[in-house]
Amino acid sequence: MPSLTLDKTDLRILSELQLNGRLTNVELAERVALSPSPCLRRLKQLEESGVIRQYVALLDPAKIGLGLQAYVRVVLEKRGNTHVQSFIDAVQRWPEVINCFAMTGEMDYLLQVYFEDLEHFSRFVMDELLQQQGVEDVKSSFVLKEIKRTTSLPLSQLRSL
Repeated sequence: MPSLTLDKTDLRILSELQLNGRLTNVELAERVALSPSPCLRRLKQLEESGVIRQYVALLDPAKIGLGLQAYVRVVLEKRGNTHVQSFIDAVQRWPEVINCFAMTGEMDYLLQVYFEDLEHFSRFVMDELLQQQGVEDVKSSFVLKEIKRTTSLPLSQLRSL
Protein backbone atom coordinates (compact mmCIF):
# COMPACT_ATOMS: atom_id res chain seq x y z
CA MET A 1 0.00 0.00 0.00
CA PRO A 2 1.49 3.38 -0.97
CA SER A 3 2.57 5.70 1.79
CA LEU A 4 0.26 8.60 2.54
CA THR A 5 1.85 12.04 2.90
CA LEU A 6 0.33 13.85 5.84
CA ASP A 7 0.04 17.64 5.78
CA LYS A 8 -0.69 20.00 8.69
CA THR A 9 -4.45 19.66 8.24
CA ASP A 10 -4.25 15.85 8.32
CA LEU A 11 -2.19 16.05 11.51
CA ARG A 12 -4.75 18.44 13.07
CA ILE A 13 -7.54 16.00 12.17
CA LEU A 14 -5.60 13.12 13.73
CA SER A 15 -4.76 15.15 16.81
CA GLU A 16 -8.42 16.05 17.39
CA LEU A 17 -9.55 12.45 16.88
CA GLN A 18 -6.93 11.19 19.34
CA LEU A 19 -8.51 13.45 21.94
CA ASN A 20 -12.10 12.52 21.06
CA GLY A 21 -12.86 9.82 18.51
CA ARG A 22 -16.61 10.47 18.80
CA LEU A 23 -16.56 13.90 17.20
CA THR A 24 -19.11 14.33 14.45
CA ASN A 25 -17.76 15.35 11.06
CA VAL A 26 -19.24 18.83 11.54
CA GLU A 27 -17.52 19.23 14.93
CA LEU A 28 -14.24 17.91 13.54
CA ALA A 29 -14.40 20.20 10.50
CA GLU A 30 -15.00 23.19 12.75
CA ARG A 31 -12.03 22.33 14.98
CA VAL A 32 -9.62 21.98 12.05
CA ALA A 33 -10.98 24.97 10.09
CA LEU A 34 -12.38 23.05 7.12
CA SER A 35 -15.85 22.80 5.69
CA PRO A 36 -17.55 19.43 6.38
CA SER A 37 -17.22 17.98 2.87
CA PRO A 38 -13.40 18.29 2.50
CA CYS A 39 -13.00 17.21 6.12
CA LEU A 40 -14.99 14.04 5.48
CA ARG A 41 -12.96 13.35 2.32
CA ARG A 42 -9.71 13.64 4.26
CA LEU A 43 -11.07 11.50 7.10
CA LYS A 44 -12.12 8.73 4.68
CA GLN A 45 -8.66 8.84 3.07
CA LEU A 46 -6.99 8.50 6.49
CA GLU A 47 -9.24 5.54 7.32
CA GLU A 48 -8.83 3.79 3.95
CA SER A 49 -5.04 4.21 4.00
CA GLY A 50 -4.86 2.56 7.43
CA VAL A 51 -3.50 5.64 9.22
CA ILE A 52 -6.66 5.42 11.35
CA ARG A 53 -6.85 1.74 12.28
CA GLN A 54 -10.04 1.74 14.34
CA TYR A 55 -12.19 3.62 16.84
CA VAL A 56 -12.49 2.30 20.40
CA ALA A 57 -13.83 3.05 23.87
CA LEU A 58 -11.09 3.21 26.51
CA LEU A 59 -12.14 1.55 29.76
CA ASP A 60 -10.88 2.14 33.28
CA PRO A 61 -9.48 -1.29 34.31
CA ALA A 62 -9.92 -0.73 38.06
CA LYS A 63 -13.56 0.27 37.67
CA ILE A 64 -14.37 -3.01 35.91
CA GLY A 65 -12.52 -5.20 38.41
CA LEU A 66 -9.10 -5.51 36.77
CA GLY A 67 -7.07 -3.84 39.49
CA LEU A 68 -3.78 -5.69 39.02
CA GLN A 69 -1.59 -4.72 36.08
CA ALA A 70 1.73 -6.38 35.39
CA TYR A 71 4.47 -6.55 32.80
CA VAL A 72 5.80 -10.04 32.21
CA ARG A 73 9.15 -10.68 30.57
CA VAL A 74 9.33 -14.02 28.77
CA VAL A 75 12.39 -15.88 27.50
CA LEU A 76 11.93 -18.84 25.15
CA GLU A 77 14.33 -21.75 24.72
CA LYS A 78 17.03 -20.88 22.21
CA ARG A 79 17.19 -24.32 20.54
CA GLY A 80 15.66 -23.60 17.16
CA ASN A 81 12.54 -21.55 16.52
CA THR A 82 10.08 -24.39 16.97
CA HIS A 83 8.32 -22.74 19.93
CA VAL A 84 7.98 -19.20 18.60
CA GLN A 85 4.80 -19.64 16.56
CA SER A 86 3.24 -21.78 19.27
CA PHE A 87 3.92 -19.03 21.82
CA ILE A 88 2.53 -16.33 19.52
CA ASP A 89 -0.62 -18.39 18.95
CA ALA A 90 -1.05 -18.89 22.71
CA VAL A 91 -0.67 -15.16 23.38
CA GLN A 92 -3.53 -14.50 20.94
CA ARG A 93 -5.79 -16.80 23.00
CA TRP A 94 -4.97 -15.32 26.42
CA PRO A 95 -7.48 -12.52 27.17
CA GLU A 96 -5.33 -11.26 30.06
CA VAL A 97 -2.64 -10.15 27.59
CA ILE A 98 -3.53 -6.77 26.13
CA ASN A 99 -0.14 -6.11 24.51
CA CYS A 100 2.72 -8.37 23.49
CA PHE A 101 5.98 -7.14 22.02
CA ALA A 102 8.92 -9.09 20.56
CA MET A 103 11.96 -7.46 22.15
CA THR A 104 15.69 -7.08 21.78
CA GLY A 105 17.97 -7.61 24.76
CA GLU A 106 17.62 -10.04 27.62
CA MET A 107 14.00 -11.02 26.99
CA ASP A 108 12.23 -12.35 23.93
CA TYR A 109 8.73 -11.01 24.67
CA LEU A 110 7.19 -8.40 26.92
CA LEU A 111 3.54 -8.93 27.89
CA GLN A 112 1.28 -6.28 29.37
CA VAL A 113 -1.39 -8.08 31.35
CA TYR A 114 -4.40 -7.29 33.56
CA PHE A 115 -5.89 -9.41 36.34
CA GLU A 116 -8.56 -9.20 38.99
CA ASP A 117 -6.11 -10.00 41.76
CA LEU A 118 -2.90 -11.87 42.65
CA GLU A 119 -4.70 -15.23 42.68
CA HIS A 120 -5.84 -14.67 39.08
CA PHE A 121 -2.26 -13.71 38.13
CA SER A 122 -0.91 -16.83 39.83
CA ARG A 123 -3.35 -19.10 37.96
CA PHE A 124 -2.39 -17.49 34.65
CA VAL A 125 1.34 -17.92 35.23
CA MET A 126 1.16 -21.45 36.64
CA ASP A 127 -1.60 -22.90 34.43
CA GLU A 128 -1.04 -21.07 31.15
CA LEU A 129 2.27 -19.29 30.75
CA LEU A 130 4.62 -21.81 32.39
CA GLN A 131 2.76 -24.68 30.73
CA GLN A 132 3.44 -23.22 27.29
CA GLN A 133 6.05 -25.32 25.51
CA GLY A 134 9.35 -23.52 25.03
CA VAL A 135 8.97 -20.98 27.85
CA GLU A 136 12.32 -21.01 29.64
CA ASP A 137 12.07 -18.03 32.00
CA VAL A 138 9.41 -15.61 33.24
CA LYS A 139 9.92 -12.45 35.29
CA SER A 140 7.10 -10.17 36.38
CA SER A 141 6.81 -6.59 37.55
CA PHE A 142 3.61 -5.19 39.04
CA VAL A 143 2.42 -1.65 38.44
CA LEU A 144 2.28 0.21 41.75
CA LYS A 145 1.03 3.51 40.42
CA GLU A 146 0.26 4.80 36.97
CA ILE A 147 2.18 8.01 36.34
CA LYS A 148 1.19 8.64 32.72
CA ARG A 149 -1.21 6.88 30.38
CA THR A 150 -2.05 8.03 26.91
CA THR A 151 -3.14 6.49 23.67
CA SER A 152 -2.16 9.61 21.71
CA LEU A 153 0.85 9.34 19.43
CA PRO A 154 3.26 12.33 19.49
CA LEU A 155 2.09 14.00 16.28
CA SER A 156 3.81 17.27 17.19
CA GLN A 157 7.15 15.53 16.56
CA LEU A 158 6.30 14.85 12.93
CA ARG A 159 7.50 17.20 10.25
CA SER A 160 4.56 18.08 8.11
CA LEU A 161 4.68 19.67 4.66
